[in-house]
Amino acid sequence: MLVASLVICFAGCSSMFDKHIEWETLEPETFPVISAIGYAPISEQKGNSQAGKMLMALKASKLDAYRELTEQVYGQKVDGGQSLSSLVLEDTRLDSTVQGVIRGAKVIKSYPVGEDTYATELELDFKLVNDIYLSTARPRQVKKVHYY
Repeated sequence: MLVASLVICFAGCSSMFDKHIEWETLEPETFPVISAIGYAPISEQKGNSQAGKMLMALKASKLDAYRELTEQVYGQKVDGGQSLSSLVLEDTRLDSTVQGVIRGAKVIKSYPVGEDTYATELELDFKLVNDIYLSTARPRQVKKVHYY
C-alpha cells in the first residue's frame, strides 16, 4: 500500500518539474535521383502552324514526364470492376489515376523523336526535395531532455 501511494505521488509530481528539450533534425543517409521521359505527338496538337503545334507538343511532353515522375513518387491508384448477368461477363472497367505534388524537378532536355513526336526528360533529385521540405516542415526528434 505504501509503495503504491509513493508511485502515485511521484507520478503526480513529475509534471511539476520544468524541462528543456533539445531537438535534432533528421536526414536520410542517401538520396535517390529518379528520371522520367514524357512523349507527345506533334501532328495531334492544336495550332495554326507547325511551329505552334511543335510548341504545344513540347508542353504536352513535359506534362507527361511530370505525370510519370508523380507516378514513381506517389504510386498509381487503380480501380476496376466487372458486371455479370446470368453468370455472363457483360462489362469490364479499369480506371487509373495519379495525384501528387512534384517540387524541384529539373528539365534535362527536350527534343524531337522521329518525324512526329516530341520528348522531354525530367530529373528529380531527392536531396533537393529534402532541402525544400526542410525549409518548410523542419522534421525533428528529441535529442536530449534537461529536467530542472
